[in-house]
Amino acid sequence: MTIYIDPPTWPGHGRMWSHLVSDVSYDELHVFAEALGVPRRAFERDHYDLPSHRYGDAVGAGAVEVSSREVVRLLTGAGLRRPKGRVQPPSS
Repeated sequence: MTIYIDPPTWPGHGRMWSHLVSDVSYDELHVFAEALGVPRRAFERDHYDLPSHRYGDAVGAGAVEVSSREVVRLLTGAGLRRPKGRVQPPSS
């Protein structure tokens, strides 16, 4: 299982955020997030939004640090990318 995380450079709600993704399946991603204690409501389309103070927790649990550009490349290459504004298939 490989889960990836980008740096917390995305602003929102007075915080900085990272994206936590899988290049295999949403199920793999959900299992990792659940083990970290990340609530399912943090899942958005194809990734989990993770606040900056949880970045170290994710890396410590085995998430691989990559750039934001690499996150998009991994999701697209795996066929898991769900851009905003597109109809989403049911999540698995």
